[in-house]
Amino acid sequence: MKTLNIAVIEGDGIGPEVTREAMAAADAAGRLCGAEFRWTKYPWGTDYYFEHNRMAPRDFLDQLAGHDAILLGAVGHPQVQDHVTLNGLLLPIRRRFDQYVCLRPAFLYEGVNSPLAGKAPRSIDMLVYRENTEGEYANVGGRVYQNSDHDVAIQTSVFTRRGCERIIRAAFEKARTRPRKRVASITKSNAQGYGMVLWDECFAGVASDFPEIATESLLIDRAVMEFVRRPESFDVVVASNLFGDILTDLAAIVVGSMGLAASGNIDPTRKSPSMFEPVHGSAPDITGKGIANPLAAILSAAMMLEHLQLDAAAASIHRAVADLLRTGGPRSPDLGGTAKTSEVGQSIIARIRG
Repeated sequence: MKTLNIAVIEGDGIGPEVTREAMAAADAAGRLCGAEFRWTKYPWGTDYYFEHNRMAPRDFLDQLAGHDAILLGAVGHPQVQDHVTLNGLLLPIRRRFDQYVCLRPAFLYEGVNSPLAGKAPRSIDMLVYRENTEGEYANVGGRVYQNSDHDVAIQTSVFTRRGCERIIRAAFEKARTRPRKRVASITKSNAQGYGMVLWDECFAGVASDFPEIATESLLIDRAVMEFVRRPESFDVVVASNLFGDILTDLAAIVVGSMGLAASGNIDPTRKSPSMFEPVHGSAPDITGKGIANPLAAILSAAMMLEHLQLDAAAASIHRAVADLLRTGGPRSPDLGGTAKTSEVGQSIIARIRG
């Protein structure tokens, strides 16, 4: 039996509710291929912040470092500003462990209706490669004359050739394995004449190493439009930290629900643990009601299993989710159903076990 050590940060809001179902699904899938998980829970998030005035202890990154992967539920609270939660927990993890690939799939399952008319099942199938450690989220800058009429804030994006090239290359390498073999780059170099021009140069340079891959380069405003007008035309998309964040929220809605949006924050070198989380956030409006959709968290756990090279286990989760949606199994309110979070999770486990 192969044992893997997984750090679990259930976090805030619906985080504990959906993470519980993701862990149970991973346990069931792992048994199919002789793997078990040793889950270590860390009580970090806004509850910790209210008590300690920080999101996690000072050595939290050292505590996470020895694990094979990290499973995250959600962070965020209406009484805590988002920049506190992001910079107090998520961004330090991504940077310390060099999780420079944020991979976010968007797939239109059979049995799920897109809000866009006439979109057939499986017609939308894209992977967004979001740069995850620099760009617009580098948090470089400062403020002077704060809390006065002369308050000045300077926010600087950071684009490096190394950072641009490695995320773009990761996108091309993935596209090489997919049938359509297409990569779309999202830019804004007409207005951002330094960082985004460097991005464009890096994209052209990497593309020259992959002559078999078809490419297009879209300004972010046009990309938003095309995600709505022709989402089925996209295969692999590569974007900066901010643009990737915006586009993947849109992509999740286009394929039916934020409750299906999984993601992985990945160190492709495997030198450090990668982190897997649903995109939907803490959803304080439905916290404690037992109606949160656990499928995004469960699909994030499947991404974790894939990264841990437990391909058969991951495939069993993907089949279970597809079968539940195709056959009209229990579904949460965001997908038009009335099922509780636990009912959806139990139905997935039953399908994994066969």
